[in-house]
Amino acid sequence: MTTRLPDADFLHRLADLADQETLPRFRRPLVVDAKSGPGQEFDPVTEADRRAELVMRELISTEYPGHAILGEEYGSSGTGSLQWVIDPIDGTKPYLCGIPVWGTLIGLVDGDLATLGMMSQPVTSERFWADPSGAWHRSPAGTRRLAVRKLTNLSHAILHTTSPDQFPIEGRAAFASLKSSVRMTRYGGECYAFAMLAAGCIDICVEPNLKPYDIIPIIPIVEKAGGVVTRFDGRRAESGGAVLLSATPELHERALAILNG
Repeated sequence: MTTRLPDADFLHRLADLADQETLPRFRRPLVVDAKSGPGQEFDPVTEADRRAELVMRELISTEYPGHAILGEEYGSSGTGSLQWVIDPIDGTKPYLCGIPVWGTLIGLVDGDLATLGMMSQPVTSERFWADPSGAWHRSPAGTRRLAVRKLTNLSHAILHTTSPDQFPIEGRAAFASLKSSVRMTRYGGECYAFAMLAAGCIDICVEPNLKPYDIIPIIPIVEKAGGVVTRFDGRRAESGGAVLLSATPELHERALAILNG
């Protein structure tokens, strides 16, 4: 059994495999299954989701047989302090709509901490990732280091959430208050919005109901870019739940105060 720790090259190998499954099926007719039942919100899954997760699982199991895996489609397998956390298509709804704000998320947890992360967007040929050397963005224009915008004034901030409808009724007033405190609010960016926070284009992202595989791959990217990620209760966000991502500690503190107000 290997004790090697993975590097960014392995993240790219995993993303390459996933891209080969997701990209050819994008904007093509797909059979769509719903994981939710009658009366629940539509939660789609496709062959692209399943195939992308399977090929990533196969490579992880071959290269790192001692590592555990948690995936959105096939659950948890293995044990140990090193666990891969993968979401083959984060944003299946925009994927079905032909809108390229979805991405493949790949993360590694060491103990309780997210240490490596990647978001791959094959339509735009972009990769966003973090390793011990920092947070990085690769596109057809080249590779550059990611850095958040060093903004501290909430009234100048750009806020994003995937949908205000996802907030529970008791949390909508707080979100409305936060929305009224910022310069601009946008919706529907899915995981691409998280990457844009790390890239210095968005200042605050707020999501009221994330799963671990939605956020673990993102945490290292935002933190290595200089940002802050916690739950609404101020604790680390690896467990998911209600999560706030901010470009600076000052913005984070002010946004948390409003969301918990």
